[in-house]
Amino acid sequence: MLTKLKRLFRHRWLDERAAARAIPPALLAQLTRSVQSSEQRHSGEIRICVEAGLPLSYLWRNSPMSEISRMRALSMFGKLRVWDTAHNNGVLIYLLLAEQAIEIVADRGLNDKVPTATWQALLNDMRGPFQRGEYELGLNLAVKQVSDLLTTHFPLVAGESNPNELPDAPLLR
Repeated sequence: MLTKLKRLFRHRWLDERAAARAIPPALLAQLTRSVQSSEQRHSGEIRICVEAGLPLSYLWRNSPMSEISRMRALSMFGKLRVWDTAHNNGVLIYLLLAEQAIEIVADRGLNDKVPTATWQALLNDMRGPFQRGEYELGLNLAVKQVSDLLTTHFPLVAGESNPNELPDAPLLR
């Protein structure tokens, strides 16, 4: 019970202003440009979601926080319609500030081509910067590595364009 109360306090203490402090306007603009630039090289879509804390419905669950943050990332993947791209190659980069946790959810088009070990290595590379509160470094690394995977598996051919199916600007919640 004490663990749940601590979790509740940690997550309710942070709000959208915490996300805006962690991702200031200049970084928000830079990440938007990075996603736009990335999507000119492949047919995939990248969406970034930074959430300060979880809704109450997630905080009372009896699961480990790693499972809860993964469940929330999967939920946001659906809510933000990252799954609804023409080539089934949308990717959500999800950052949960209260836990300094990162999750990456890829649609089946890309997920089927990338081994689980590759995804795990990518997450392991990013955890350090996020756990140290270096959100700019961690998010830039995430966009670069996801972009590299999309460029490898879904490159644009000369003269082809990638219609923008999802917003490029990170969502702060």
